Amino acid sequence: MNENDGFKGALRGESIAYFSMEIGLDERIPTYAGGLGTLAGDTVRSSADLGIPIVAVTLASRMGSFRQELDESGRQIEHPAGWNPSELCDLLPERAMVRVRGRPVAVAAWEHIVKSPTGGAVPVLFLDTDLEENSPEDRGITDVLYGGDDRYRLKQEIVLGIGGMRILDALGFRIRKYHMNEGHSSLLALELLERSGGDPEEVRKRCVFTTHTPVEAGHDQFSYDLVGELLGGKKVEILRRFGGRDGLNMTLFALNLSMYVNGVAKKHRETSRSMFPGYEIHSVTNGVHSYSWTCPSFRKLYDRYLPGWANEPEMLVRVGIIPDEKIVEAHAAVKRELIDYVNGSTGAAMDPEVLTLGFARRSTEYKRPTLLFSDLGRLRRIGSREEIQVVMAGKAHPRDLQGKRLIEEIFGIARALKGDIEVAYLANYDMSLASKIISGVDVWLNTPLRPLEASGTSGMKAAHNGVINFSVLDGWWIEGWIEGVTGWSIGPEPGEDLSPEEGRRRDTADLYSKLEYIITPTFYHRRDDWVRIMNNSIGMLAYYFNSHRMMRRYVTEAYL
Repeated sequence: MNENDGFKGALRGESIAYFSMEIGLDERIPTYAGGLGTLAGDTVRSSADLGIPIVAVTLASRMGSFRQELDESGRQIEHPAGWNPSELCDLLPERAMVRVRGRPVAVAAWEHIVKSPTGGAVPVLFLDTDLEENSPEDRGITDVLYGGDDRYRLKQEIVLGIGGMRILDALGFRIRKYHMNEGHSSLLALELLERSGGDPEEVRKRCVFTTHTPVEAGHDQFSYDLVGELLGGKKVEILRRFGGRDGLNMTLFALNLSMYVNGVAKKHRETSRSMFPGYEIHSVTNGVHSYSWTCPSFRKLYDRYLPGWANEPEMLVRVGIIPDEKIVEAHAAVKRELIDYVNGSTGAAMDPEVLTLGFARRSTEYKRPTLLFSDLGRLRRIGSREEIQVVMAGKAHPRDLQGKRLIEEIFGIARALKGDIEVAYLANYDMSLASKIISGVDVWLNTPLRPLEASGTSGMKAAHNGVINFSVLDGWWIEGWIEGVTGWSIGPEPGEDLSPEEGRRRDTADLYSKLEYIITPTFYHRRDDWVRIMNNSIGMLAYYFNSHRMMRRYVTEAYL
């Protein structure tokens, strides 16, 4: 009996219900906005590969996120990016009912099955209120991912948490544990509390909670006036008991009603414990689905030399048996594809022989996408000694005006650097474009403001393709980093207590110093050393930072 059979045997006849506001499965299903959704998609894919009996629950988000257009000045123009669930899912006949403002709201589920070559399969249920029996107002509850005001968001979380539980009942699932991926679904614990006669210990036995947010403002909070209006006054006292006296904090509610709680990296566990003192918070560091995020040229290479790697990513530790020239050839092929795409879509004049830095993620202030451009004179001097070029991408949330301004600022910087350093910003960052960039650049740059990167997963994806990380020591990189061996750090080491100004100064100085004196000389003049670090990225990082390892941890520590 292999270990996957053990998982299935231990959970025979029962399922794990995995709740997430967003799940990124496919760019044709645009029900994801960033890292939380792509992580959830990788969770589903690894569960299918490993035969873990999970059923995933999310919202239909028919209007999706948005398609990003960028004008010549970098101004973001948002276009609808809706989808029709009927094209990729099956509408299930069962219905659930929730009450919002005292009136019944019907909830349906569209089922999309994620199948694995191993024979495993995971049903993903997209909850939908766009039903004829609902009022026009209620039909729109599940339309917009993270849309509207607090009232709209709380309605969505009622449908996700309470409606999701009830639809699982209607479909006949036997649920062993409810896994809340962030606090959006924590009202399912309210439903469990009422079913258990108000016994919190019975609820805790059934609940697992993963928190992803290292800042107070990122945790959903609602006034009890609004809660009473939407859920009814009788619910308020129950919620107040476990979710905070002054307002309903969805994270606090989940913390108080979950037996197992975890952050998504060791550093994030520490941050979460300081935010919520007195709670036992574990850590399960995130991972990525190895096969999905490995580009075709590297898949072929791994298939030839490491057969079975896709379902046993730990085999990547044996990357040393792959000849170095094959690693170099595989990367050169995908790099040429990326550079051709960049030049064709932006009019840039990039060269596949030039050291290429990549930076792509949601455009928001704490990610600091402009840190690289803090001193253009210094950057020009570096680029005059050894050529560099930069590929960037990222959407700003429609209401994040600062995030939009950052994109415009980068466009201005690209114009200023033209002729010295090529900088291209690609529009409409999604899973498909992410795959192109993270596999095609030479160096993956990550510059978040510490400690705001709970985990981060893009660098893990880069490592699967032999791309080298150059990152601030935050989130997962603290665990993966060995200086000069698996990549390079930016700025101070964890534990140094610096003012924001001094922290930024240290980050900028270190970024430029390593880029000029270590990274570019190694790329151009010490190729054997460069290829060694590429190999280490695969054999020391990708072998471990994958969602198969992550899901085995959840099974043994939280689900059984």
